[in-house]
Amino acid sequence: MTPPVFLVETGALAADLIRLDGPEGRHAAAVRRIREGETVDLSDGLGLRVRCEVVEVVGKDTLLCRVSERLDEPEPRPRLTVIQALPKRDRGELAVETMTEAGVDVVVPWAAERCVTQWKGDRGAKALAKWRSCAREAAKQARRARMPEVTEPVDRKGAAELLAAADLAVVLHEDGAERLSTLTLPEAPHDGGIVLVVGPEGGVSDAELAAFDEAGAVRALLGPSVLRTSTAGVAALSVLQARSGRW
Repeated sequence: MTPPVFLVETGALAADLIRLDGPEGRHAAAVRRIREGETVDLSDGLGLRVRCEVVEVVGKDTLLCRVSERLDEPEPRPRLTVIQALPKRDRGELAVETMTEAGVDVVVPWAAERCVTQWKGDRGAKALAKWRSCAREAAKQARRARMPEVTEPVDRKGAAELLAAADLAVVLHEDGAERLSTLTLPEAPHDGGIVLVVGPEGGVSDAELAAFDEAGAVRALLGPSVLRTSTAGVAALSVLQARSGRW
């Protein structure tokens, strides 16, 4: 079994003996019940993974960890970005959690025209904070050394700009002429990466489709069945991960 991952500030990872305290130390000592002699991975969430042996448990919220190995994991290519329409209720957090487990690099919340949920004011700020917290916790659960980025939300124009800058831009749509599993993937270098649009429950509007077409996006069919907006992203990522060689 791979060691559990805990997040530490980059500067603290330079030492040979690292003190894991605060919320992460409390989770390790009190919740996970990590004990002396066990192995843990400490990470800055930016690709640095430090494997350590726990040499002492101090109280209920602190571990002293001796470094045995350092590994700087390169950023995976091609970068996988999902522009995720805002789902209803807690399905947005489900989408972020499962996409993080499947290896997404960037999640872009999208206020699509037909979204029932709208992020405004304090409610929007709280929802975005939940998405980011969910990505952080899911990345730790998946033993990732790189935390996915959850950006500020975008509108139609912002989504189109991201699509225009991609090496491959894809809109999941039931009228797609090609299947996602057969699209030609971009060759290296992957500076713009692959950007994927997952629409809302009510579908992508004609105006949005026109804007995305103009940005150079390809409409692609994921499969014979129509998935929820909260599950389409993880299914599509699985296809792209396997086809691109990242898995």
